[in-house]
Amino acid sequence: MAMPKKGDLSASERKILQVISAGDVQEADKLLANQDVRVNCLDEYGMTPLMHAAYKGKADMCQLLLQHGANVNCNQHEYGYTALMFAGLSGKTDITTMMLDAGAEIDLVNSVGRTAAQMAAFVGQHDCVTVINNFFPRARLDYYTRHQGQEREAKLPPTLVGPLHKIIMTTNLNPVKMVMLVKENPLLVDVAALEKCYHVMDLLCEQCVKQQDMNEVLAMKMHYISCVLQRCLAHLRERDDKLDALVKILLKGRDSDGFPQNQEKFIRDCIRKFPYCEATLLQQLVKSIAPVEIGNDPTAFSVLTQALTGQMAFVDADYCITCGEKGAEKRCSLCKAVTYCSLMCQRLHWFTHKTMCGAFQEQSPDQDKDTPRLKELKVDDECDLVRETVNFLQKLCMRAEEKVAAVGGCPAELLGCPSTSAQGPKCEREDQRPQP
Repeated sequence: MAMPKKGDLSASERKILQVISAGDVQEADKLLANQDVRVNCLDEYGMTPLMHAAYKGKADMCQLLLQHGANVNCNQHEYGYTALMFAGLSGKTDITTMMLDAGAEIDLVNSVGRTAAQMAAFVGQHDCVTVINNFFPRARLDYYTRHQGQEREAKLPPTLVGPLHKIIMTTNLNPVKMVMLVKENPLLVDVAALEKCYHVMDLLCEQCVKQQDMNEVLAMKMHYISCVLQRCLAHLRERDDKLDALVKILLKGRDSDGFPQNQEKFIRDCIRKFPYCEATLLQQLVKSIAPVEIGNDPTAFSVLTQALTGQMAFVDADYCITCGEKGAEKRCSLCKAVTYCSLMCQRLHWFTHKTMCGAFQEQSPDQDKDTPRLKELKVDDECDLVRETVNFLQKLCMRAEEKVAAVGGCPAELLGCPSTSAQGPKCEREDQRPQP
């Protein structure tokens, strides 16, 4: 079929563009059934109906157009924009994910050489940037559901592909959140299922390192997920409580200040166990984390998140203290010092928070204001985002160069015995902090 010409629209095609703007899915469905309507028609600017729907943030409309065969990679737009670029510009992560699931190519560039992720970053839609950069095709998991060579059975049952893919696609690396994702799916809360899943994660980690265009970031993420799954597996073998106790173990705060030291130790241990000692990313992570006393900033979670998503930095914002979810709006009604994304997270955290709630109530507002938390980076484009991440890690690395050199060998050895001082972190202002 010949490529539609720009502006060559029938009356019905012009009408469907209006219907898309209005968000009338039923009327659009009727029009698409008309032979006079081409799903990939182009307006005078080269925009398809799917591009219009993506840019206007109409998720239901995008789904309908894709079902009717819309070309997700069409780039006949006058400036070379694709539907994925428009989804990123809209700031709608669900539509961005929808385009990726439909086969959108993330490396296509527009007339000025920018990818969809770079365009989204340029307008400040960093959630969409994270979704694009962390996208993992489900087809790569489907591969392991088929017999390979002399295998008697496939490495991964088809029923586990969906739940495992959801965990891989998450951009929230908080171990509590990841255990909760396992816990919410009965198919995963099973010893045999977890064994299969973590073995597949290990294979994917190895593949990411050994492939021609080595992807250390994705390899580290696959390894980290494998560690979480193995921790869940070990817990299920020890006790049959559907991971409830594991969530509490990870949430349990230190007596002196409520800091979740079990989470910190777990993440450090995951990084230390990364099997490819020569990886540059591992070297940077270890140098950044090893010299930091447990309970002080930066935490292992913060550094790992920064490195794998390029999205976070250590300044004020509201993240759920239980699961690390962004955009937490609920606060403890007593101390007002901690935030939660839901009532469920507040209830989960209360058993450990209640020991510190009184102390937080006595804390002065000025002192609380100086406490560093996480916030999304505000940068002009993806190049700046990457540069911020690199600079951030390099600055932390400089603080530990002498210590790493003294240890010798693989710097991961530094994480084998992290400092565990009973003293909590001090909320000092920048001008009061000791210089590295």
